[in-house]
Amino acid sequence: MQNIVSPVESRVANYRIGLVIEWYMGHVTHAQNLERSLRHNPSIEPTWMPVPFQSDDIWQKLPGHTLRLSLRARDLVRAAVQKNALDCLFYHTPVTALLSLGMMRRIPTILSLDCTPIDLVRMGAAYKYDAPNKLFDRLKFEWFRRMYENAATIVAMSDWAKNSLVRDYNIASEKVTTILPGLDLNQWRPTVKQVGKNQPLKLLFVGGDFERKGGYVLLEAFRSGLRDRCTLDIVTKDEIVTSAESVRLHRGLTPNSPLLRQLFADADLFIFPTLGDFIPFVVMEAMASGLPVVATNVGAIPEQVEDGVTGLLVPPNNPSAIAQAVSSLANNPDRLVAMGIASRDRAERLFNGERNYKAVVDLIEQCADEKRSL
Repeated sequence: MQNIVSPVESRVANYRIGLVIEWYMGHVTHAQNLERSLRHNPSIEPTWMPVPFQSDDIWQKLPGHTLRLSLRARDLVRAAVQKNALDCLFYHTPVTALLSLGMMRRIPTILSLDCTPIDLVRMGAAYKYDAPNKLFDRLKFEWFRRMYENAATIVAMSDWAKNSLVRDYNIASEKVTTILPGLDLNQWRPTVKQVGKNQPLKLLFVGGDFERKGGYVLLEAFRSGLRDRCTLDIVTKDEIVTSAESVRLHRGLTPNSPLLRQLFADADLFIFPTLGDFIPFVVMEAMASGLPVVATNVGAIPEQVEDGVTGLLVPPNNPSAIAQAVSSLANNPDRLVAMGIASRDRAERLFNGERNYKAVVDLIEQCADEKRSL
């Protein structure tokens, strides 16, 4: 996607929608899946505004990524509005909307989020987040609450995120719609495997931020009890050093790429011992690929992985618990296969991208209709 993608001239659109997307890690996958849903919808003329973390612009030297993202998003929206009158704005995530409260009052706005700032503070250690002081925290809380209140509607990507909006920010429950993210289930498909007790178990880990996603915890678990009976494929953007012959490192893979999908197809078990997360796409990709998942019980992951049915949940930062969970499945191939089947079934029920993103598009159209009815 370019900074602003021109609409397709041949389409006859009823709605002009501005989509402001935080362009980083899992949010990129989310945007790509939403774009796929909108691609063949003739009623919507989208203007895509991806907001990068890093950019050669006047804001790059400012402290704090939140401020930089908000200013970049504000500039993009102003430029888009000058070219076309927009019927609705869709922001994912809310940090891109922080400096656009005035625009939100003029144009009906949907906020899409995977967590709230309070959720992030609760995971402060994993994200290395330290609140500067109580006054700053209070001002930040009030600013976000004001933004939530100004939104026409809010899309929460999990009940975990919705509960924080209602409980912590006193947002009316009926204003928040939980719509789980989804995948193109035709792209992510299970493969038939024969897993035996005497065969090495193929483990897969995918995490761009290797430390926060629990990569070093996994390596400790692997060295302490798994390397003699498992192989491990690691997909990350970080440079790491490992001398084990049974560990293979893959860097530079992009979301939804054929090679990444092939690694999921070849694996027997997906390992995701993240220290802090919200509703990670890689867990859904693993489940859609028919893989059991061993993951930590943080954020909304318990909404994804049904403990004991589609995988096993373990406490964060606990290598021995990971080793024990993996070993228990390695010793029981029949249970491993059953969990893989259950994973795919749950993905079809909960993470069907065609259905879930259509629900988001329906909300966008409703938001635009409300503007026209005023």
